[in-house]
Amino acid sequence: MAINSLTKLSTSTSTLWPHLTLPTSPKTLLSTPAKFAKYTPIFAMANTTATKVAPAVIVGGGRVGRALQDMGNGQDLIVKRGEPVPLDFEGPILVCTRNDDLEAVLEVTPKSRWNDLVFFQNGMLEPWLESKGLVDADQVLAYFAISKLGEPPIDGKTDTNPEGLTAAYGKWAATVAARLNAGGLSCKVLDKEAFQKQMLEKLIWISAFMLVGARHPGATVGVVEKEYRSEVCSLIVELASAAAAEKGLTFEEAMEDRLCAYSRAVAHFPTAVKEFKWRNGWFYSLTEKALAAGKPDPCPLHTAWLKELKVV
Repeated sequence: MAINSLTKLSTSTSTLWPHLTLPTSPKTLLSTPAKFAKYTPIFAMANTTATKVAPAVIVGGGRVGRALQDMGNGQDLIVKRGEPVPLDFEGPILVCTRNDDLEAVLEVTPKSRWNDLVFFQNGMLEPWLESKGLVDADQVLAYFAISKLGEPPIDGKTDTNPEGLTAAYGKWAATVAARLNAGGLSCKVLDKEAFQKQMLEKLIWISAFMLVGARHPGATVGVVEKEYRSEVCSLIVELASAAAAEKGLTFEEAMEDRLCAYSRAVAHFPTAVKEFKWRNGWFYSLTEKALAAGKPDPCPLHTAWLKELKVV
């Protein structure tokens, strides 16, 4: 076995089984048959695991779609814009498009395969999914960053959540988690209630940090966390309260700390208020509903800053 191949497998073992560490280098193992024989089963396990990534249809060839393909075993099928999703390709259909392209994805997907769709989008998808009869659709919260097309993803592990924040829900959740693990990324498999809480937290993160950043032109996510923390934390608390009341749930304590920690992990992200319908728009819909019923605005700070930026 060549040294570079052994090194690659050595890296795989540390990714898949962090508690297994090799006491010597690949070069030393090759020159010491007894030691090599001792650790051969571990390398065999790593190599076997690497080949168990289930083939998938990947809709979208952007940064996320390409990264997911790179984690596969060469048997995935990439479906580009406007191309039909095949009826006879078994396995998950990983949807990695912009939110506004989701209608088009459904149009080219046989209805019999809708229950195999796995949505990787940010934002609030629940109203749209419900309108399509996809209440229990598989979803993934992707807490990893990909700077450029073709570059490896960086896991969004933080000092408050060193185990990682990426999570999956649904019938293909374990399969998706295995693919991400093979690519060196963390992924938790959650039930629906736990997933919904994490989905709302991420929605709050992207809505709060993008809006505060837009108030300070040129500010990255890291700048917002460092220089405008009081602003963003006030907004996080407000949005969390509104979301909890709307959904009838209770968030875990210290959300501000968790979301600020994630912002430090992806500090280079630029900020802008975009995809309004799928992000800040959900919170503004709570405002509109409350005002129409003669009740106080549950998100007054959010509303004021949206108006300040002439978003609404």
